[in-house]
Amino acid sequence: RREVSLLTCHGAGDWISVRPRVVARRWTGENKARKGNNRQDEPKLSSSTFPLTGDSAHNHAVVYWSGQNSSVILILTKLYDFHIGSVTESTLWRSTDYGSTYERMNDKVGSKTVLSYLYVCPTNKRKIMVLTDPEFESSILISSDEGASFQKYRLTFYVLSLLFHHTKEDWALAYSHDQKLYSSVDFGRKWQLVHEHVTPSRFYWSVLGLDKESDLVHMEAHTPDGNVQYVTCRALLCSEPNREYPFPGYVDINSLIVQDDYIFIQVPTSGRATYYVSYKREQFIQIKLPKYSLPKDLHIVSTDEKQVFAAVQEWNQNDTYNLYLSDTRGIYFTLALENVKTTRGLGGNQNLDLYEVAGIKGMLIANKRQDNQVKTCITYNKGRDWRLLQAPSSDLDGNDIHCILPFCSLHLQLQMSENPYLSGAISTKSSAPGIIVATGNIGPELSYNNVGMFISSDAGNSWRQIFEEEHNVWFLDKGGALVAVKQPTVPTRNLWISFDEGRQWTQHSFSSVPLFVDGVLVDAGADNQIMTFFGHFSHRSEWQLIKIDYKSIFSRKCTEEDYQTWHLHNQGEPCVMGQKQIYMKRRPGNYCMLGKDYSRILSAESCICRAHDFECDYGYERRGDGNCRPAFWFNPSTVSGSCSHGQNYLNSTGYRKVVLNNCTKGVKEMYTARKQQCPNRSPKGLQLTTKDGKLLPPWAPTSPLWSIWTRLVVLEGDSLRTNIQLDFGDGTAVSYSNLSWTEEGIKHVYKAAGIFRVSALAENTLGYDSTTLYLHVTCPVEHVQLLAPFVVIKNKEVNISAVVLPSHSRTVTYFWWLGNNSEPVISLDGSISHTFSSEGMHSVTVQVAAGNSILQDTRTIAVKEFFKSLLLSFSPNLDEFNPDIPEWRHDVSRVIKKSLLQEQLLVAVFPGVPSAAELFLLPCKNQSENRKKTEDELEKASDIIISALNQNLVEFELKPGVRVIVYNTQLTLAPLVDSSPRHSSSAMLMLLSVVFLGLAVFLIYKFKSLDKSITVAMHMLLCLQMQCEMTLRRLWPSFLCRRHMRRSVIKTQRKRPLNALIFTRRAARCCYLLNKLLILEMNLSKSAREMGRKLSLIMNMDFSSLL
Repeated sequence: RREVSLLTCHGAGDWISVRPRVVARRWTGENKARKGNNRQDEPKLSSSTFPLTGDSAHNHAVVYWSGQNSSVILILTKLYDFHIGSVTESTLWRSTDYGSTYERMNDKVGSKTVLSYLYVCPTNKRKIMVLTDPEFESSILISSDEGASFQKYRLTFYVLSLLFHHTKEDWALAYSHDQKLYSSVDFGRKWQLVHEHVTPSRFYWSVLGLDKESDLVHMEAHTPDGNVQYVTCRALLCSEPNREYPFPGYVDINSLIVQDDYIFIQVPTSGRATYYVSYKREQFIQIKLPKYSLPKDLHIVSTDEKQVFAAVQEWNQNDTYNLYLSDTRGIYFTLALENVKTTRGLGGNQNLDLYEVAGIKGMLIANKRQDNQVKTCITYNKGRDWRLLQAPSSDLDGNDIHCILPFCSLHLQLQMSENPYLSGAISTKSSAPGIIVATGNIGPELSYNNVGMFISSDAGNSWRQIFEEEHNVWFLDKGGALVAVKQPTVPTRNLWISFDEGRQWTQHSFSSVPLFVDGVLVDAGADNQIMTFFGHFSHRSEWQLIKIDYKSIFSRKCTEEDYQTWHLHNQGEPCVMGQKQIYMKRRPGNYCMLGKDYSRILSAESCICRAHDFECDYGYERRGDGNCRPAFWFNPSTVSGSCSHGQNYLNSTGYRKVVLNNCTKGVKEMYTARKQQCPNRSPKGLQLTTKDGKLLPPWAPTSPLWSIWTRLVVLEGDSLRTNIQLDFGDGTAVSYSNLSWTEEGIKHVYKAAGIFRVSALAENTLGYDSTTLYLHVTCPVEHVQLLAPFVVIKNKEVNISAVVLPSHSRTVTYFWWLGNNSEPVISLDGSISHTFSSEGMHSVTVQVAAGNSILQDTRTIAVKEFFKSLLLSFSPNLDEFNPDIPEWRHDVSRVIKKSLLQEQLLVAVFPGVPSAAELFLLPCKNQSENRKKTEDELEKASDIIISALNQNLVEFELKPGVRVIVYNTQLTLAPLVDSSPRHSSSAMLMLLSVVFLGLAVFLIYKFKSLDKSITVAMHMLLCLQMQCEMTLRRLWPSFLCRRHMRRSVIKTQRKRPLNALIFTRRAARCCYLLNKLLILEMNLSKSAREMGRKLSLIMNMDFSSLL
């Protein structure tokens, strides 16, 4: 079984996919319909069939018939492979005799060329573009003679869609596969890039009479940082300096709509969608829906009747929408109908069950969900009043139908066909006003079972049934005749024609073999009464094209005597949309041809205005008595802040005239808004917002500046006589005496990040009002580094901090993930204290959030009862290859640990240059019971490692030819760190004292044979050592010392704790002093006087302050 679908050209380059043709297994007979007695001299339809031989496997077709008295029909058939997602074969057919015969055009376009789409210029239908399939080649074929000849042009991009200009026949826009928009002014021969990163289907040509330049392009484009903007530029002059941004800010993706007099965009504000409209290219103004509609979704239904129809899905709706109508400018919307049903289309889109009746202004039909039932209702005044449809009084057999309103009524299916060559569920025509043909059912609610076909000849006031099953119905001869064919799911050889608005039908045979009808082309031109049926005889046959000439069914051309007048009315009310309208119709049963000079409207006379010509104004709701009263959220006494004393404003009466209603006089003056003088009021309702509604201004990556547009709104008060003081919170304050121009916003540039309090004060002679706004000015985080000790003591508090670059002021949030905690600790400070209660390796992660950026860093901390550590240094050649990044330090630590061949080691390389590291000797797991033994083992291991380091036995190869030696710096922050107080002394300072003493003795011994000056220098060194010891005793009075004979290790005790940071700093300065002394030792053999001079310089230093 094969499924066949149809693609047709619709409008200016829009392509519509038609539902698949399903092949029935059984063929049923014709439906029962109202039939007249066939006349003996009934004219016969002339028809001819042409098979597209060789295309039996092709499953898609594009059919084009230009009409306008043209005899050319083009058909593009193709084989679309669903497995690979592309077209593999194609054939282009052309007919020049209204479809009697067709010529295969493959030789003229290229026998091996695979075609994918066919476009026709809407302003000159002789011009045609055919696109090749990009899987084979990227080319475009152009014809200026209705496809008689083609010229091929290579493209550098793949065309996904085309959009022709409304008036310029050679102008077109092409959208590529890589989201680029191109323009051509020579009908596709040359293309120029307009803009990159354009949203699909969100680009529009200029509108005649509204845009200054005819080549202006409206589009929705993406910025490099992922935002979306509304951009305009000229098609051939669209470089950055020539682009304009009509809306100052970002918009939501897929929100730009340019339609008739209106431009719509959507902007997210505080998590809620906000919609803006520009009327006739004026400034964008926020759309005003009822305060608590809170829309989840909004669709523009139509804009072609001087107002906007919008479908809004509110916060409490799922499968229904509310219908809203606007004022002429498209700003203020009022509710027209609640809970309109939606239907899901073939492409998954939601379609609103709303239908505008062609030819009659203000008439709509909708399906409304009410009490879990869907009912069809109709309006004649653009939604001001709705009522149910009255069911027919009898069925096809003449039996009475007992259907009493409101419990029973007629319900219609309102889905439009996605194939323009099938009529769909409902059909009307502007040239046949008042005639409505639709599929529906009779009962308490809409049903899709037991449906039939119904018709109304008086614009929905009364209905008749015409078929018991679904049919496609088309209008022939400008609506003077109707033709009906069974749905394409059932093959048929007959069609039905009616000349009396569906009261009687005559059957005509158009094929000897039943045909699955995939589509019908009607009305090729005013002078050619030709229809073309296309379809299949079976699911394996070729495409069949059947040309039907129905001119023979008309006996003559209509004259004045063949017409009658028809008065449009609403259940007897002759005034519809404020006027009495009289139409001319052909008398039922006359077999005459209307002709192209047929005029349907005879006269239109204005009526006296009455209440039903007015709808509720914005902020008002219709109550049970029919009157419009203020909604609970609306304050009608509020006067706009733009109203200044001495000026006038329009004070609403709660009503507004239905747009395009033509009534005059009557109650018009009573219901129309009254002009009143602006009162002199104190400022009230002062509002301070950013232009885009965000409290986080955008950051300019090219410079450390933050631009913010603030907007001031005074809901009430005399704006021209009100002074405004605005303080931006960074030391900048401005004052305004005229606020009328600030709707555009006040721009201010912040030069630093932070949280700023922006305040505004409005005051006049009658009072004042104030408001405050807090702005978070941030910049993205570029780097974060977690600072934490590598080893800590169990159950002892430890400080963990994070360094952020660039530095932020009160605008960063820190998320701390400690160990296996399932929830983070959140802070605004870059440091945190934590106590680890269990031994082992613990992971610590910090996440830093600033603006829209989040970075994180992770460290692993070893938690032990006690440990021993050594400071390491390296040969200078390591610094030449130190990139100072975490990965490099980790690898060096791993190599050192491997060189020492110890399992219970932890090596941490410090950031920065010169390169340094700390080596930790950790006890084995579960060693707390035999602690003394473990401590001794760590001491022994330490002695072994120190010995190896002192003998330069620890080294590694950094790269070929570069070996790095690891040294013991003899400085350690914790020879044996423990959680108990008795081991918290500072052995480093005692070690320095011993070093000074030993160095002095060594120098005296080595240089005892030198002259007297050297001896004096040695005495000075001894004095230096004594001064050091005295200074230490003065700094720490509880200082005690004794020498351990075995290990020569100095143990210390002290009562007060020593600050680790101060200790480290002082130890570094002592190292500096030792280095000077060593240099002094090396110079002793050169010159005793020089040595004495240098030593004297050292002795002149304030040793107490140095330490």
